Amino acid sequence: MADYSEYRKQVLDTTLKLVERGLMAATGGNVSVRIEGADLVAVTPSSKDYTEMAAEDICICDFDRKIVDGEFAPSVETGMHISVYKARPDVNAVIHTHQVHASVFALIQSPIPALFDEQVVNLGKEVAFVPYGLSGSSDLLNNITAAVANKCNAYVLQNHGALSLAVDLDQAARNAMILEKVAQVYYMALTSGKEVTPLPQQMADVLVFLLDGKQKAEIKRKEKIKADKEQKS
Repeated sequence: MADYSEYRKQVLDTTLKLVERGLMAATGGNVSVRIEGADLVAVTPSSKDYTEMAAEDICICDFDRKIVDGEFAPSVETGMHISVYKARPDVNAVIHTHQVHASVFALIQSPIPALFDEQVVNLGKEVAFVPYGLSGSSDLLNNITAAVANKCNAYVLQNHGALSLAVDLDQAARNAMILEKVAQVYYMALTSGKEVTPLPQQMADVLVFLLDGKQKAEIKRKEKIKADKEQKS
């Protein structure tokens, strides 16, 4: 049997880090990582308090949401994570949170524009707004799939929360934190009643180009691994 312990540990450590930072609590939200070289994910279980969770509680599922290894049922949002992995080969980690300030924009149906260098080079040209879909529903999966085609790494989900993506879990956690900081500052700026100045378009374009380069490099890395594997077989 394959050893998934390292992936389970990564998911647990990331989840507890997000709990410590106040971005996740109780059983709200979910975390997953793509397992290298296979159509499998390690994902947090359903309805289990994160502060009481152990590494062995993390579920291993295939892309059809079938449990490959683990005692507990996976998060009801596992399909959302898998939809991202299928649509975005550059993404290896997905974090869904109900973080406070990003959720404000999920309620007022507003994207967050390019405001800061750190934001754009990590999250992309904008934090897009994703229309509502019931948790676990095909509507939500379709809306997520359509949204992530913009190649960004953060989204606000209508009446639901936020979604952060990255090449690995460490970066995905950082992206969730960057999103919360940007959302908080943007909210405060809007309440001032003064004009909010976006990042100059020329600079935003340069930063998006840098992010695009990293995404293409990850896709190329995977393609090489796949080609080498096929050649050996």
